[in-house]
Amino acid sequence: MARRTAPFAGFEWMIAWRYLRAKRAEGGVSVMTWISLVGITLAVFALIATLAVRSGFRAEFVDTILGANAHASVYSGGTQDAAGNSIRTFQDFEERAASIAEVEGVTHAAAIVRGQVMANANGRNSGVEVFGTRAEDLQTLPRIVDPETGIGNIDEYDSGIAIGSGVARELGVGLGDQVKLISPDGVKTAFGQSPRVKSYDVIYVFSAGRYDIDRTRIYMPFEEAQLYFNREGQADEIEVMVENPENIGQYRAAIAAAAGEGAYLWTWQDASGGFLSALEVEDNVMFVILSILVLIAAMNITSGLIMLVKNKGRDIGILRTMGLTEGAVLRVFFICGAFTGIIGTVAGVILGCLFAIYIDPIFSAVNFVAGGGVWDPSVRGLYQLPAKLEFGDVMSAVGLSLGLSFLVTIFPARRAARMNPVEALRYE
Repeated sequence: MARRTAPFAGFEWMIAWRYLRAKRAEGGVSVMTWISLVGITLAVFALIATLAVRSGFRAEFVDTILGANAHASVYSGGTQDAAGNSIRTFQDFEERAASIAEVEGVTHAAAIVRGQVMANANGRNSGVEVFGTRAEDLQTLPRIVDPETGIGNIDEYDSGIAIGSGVARELGVGLGDQVKLISPDGVKTAFGQSPRVKSYDVIYVFSAGRYDIDRTRIYMPFEEAQLYFNREGQADEIEVMVENPENIGQYRAAIAAAAGEGAYLWTWQDASGGFLSALEVEDNVMFVILSILVLIAAMNITSGLIMLVKNKGRDIGILRTMGLTEGAVLRVFFICGAFTGIIGTVAGVILGCLFAIYIDPIFSAVNFVAGGGVWDPSVRGLYQLPAKLEFGDVMSAVGLSLGLSFLVTIFPARRAARMNPVEALRYE
């Protein structure tokens, strides 16, 4: 009667290792083993790299939104004056802002004036959006007032304007230069409304990290913006900052109530929700597609093990007659397949993590080889390809790879374990 041994005993590992490193002339399948190993490695690498870029893109996109914009904006629903004209501004903006600031979880509330104008300098024109805000309110936007990316002295903000780096590049201006702002809604005269033209000194140039923001945005002192846009004693909206912008929905009801009658709330998720939803759908589809790629790579393990079982039929018969149980034979070949999956997964994780860590020099090299223009910020919004390693993403890739590798290994291993030793040795 065969004596039972503990599962995954030392001799089982020894036999499995001998089969894995056996040459083809000795009945091994080293070539198929290497193909399986490389396939698993590349599949896991692609999965981790994609997940890292996905996470980095979303994090960078959300960070630029929250770092350069208000978390929520309060608009006026509109009222009518004595002449029946529609007014969509706040005249009691100070009181409304103070009321909103008292809401629990709100860190800041400030009134702003907004308007679209034409910027002109050095014979160049560019359409821009002007935000009229106070200096202390501008300081609440970390992506705008950033000493590492900004140029100039923001303390002199009240004596000029702050422009995006894209606007500065488009107009060919720098610190100390003048930019002429032209608004079609100017002074009302007997012959109609004439355009308003005024020049301002550039005292600060910011880079928010988003092409569309840097290319179109200008900040102007609040009182000056009121005069320029004919908003004396008025504000277009109230910008609100909260403690937890990712969960802005939990503040919606309280902010709307504090804003008062005739006010409407528009959050950053309302503005970018469609894009984030599309990004999430794309992420799920890419994960499914790359999971199929991992499955295909894992199937190479099955092919290699089937060939190994066929070549080692005589050895299996001898081992069974020597007393090896079906379970022991199954574990030997399971170790062969699982070992390939483990090594391939580890190698893929290392390559994927290195890709995410060194993505900037790698992408620079690719851009250099391609002659430049690989990444167009005007199309993609961001200036570079971001990547962010997250433990959950790496673990999901590892779990998927190991799970599929172990699963596909079971079937050829069971075939080897159920092989009849008499049939295996009949023609030997």
